Amino acid sequence: MEKFALLARLEAKPGKEQEVAEFIKSALPLALEETQTISWYALQIDRSTFGIFDTFETEDGRNAHLGGQIAAALMAKAPELLATEPVIEQVDLLAVK
Repeated sequence: MEKFALLARLEAKPGKEQEVAEFIKSALPLALEETQTISWYALQIDRSTFGIFDTFETEDGRNAHLGGQIAAALMAKAPELLATEPVIEQVDLLAVK
């Protein structure tokens, strides 16, 4: 059962909203390769705010994801696409269905 998660909030620079959407959607194949990532969601909160939410069974899985290709790509593209630094929160899940 998933006990751990990450919630990343991304604020696109003006005019970069579509590029941010395409960028986070393009990470799906990388997420599918991560055996310890149970679920992975790319989402849009409002016109310029996006997010990524993923879940893990173990702390090691969450840490592996944080040190993986998606996180590295996000940090590399952040100065070009994002208005602010990504906000990445480590979340403990209380209940899961």
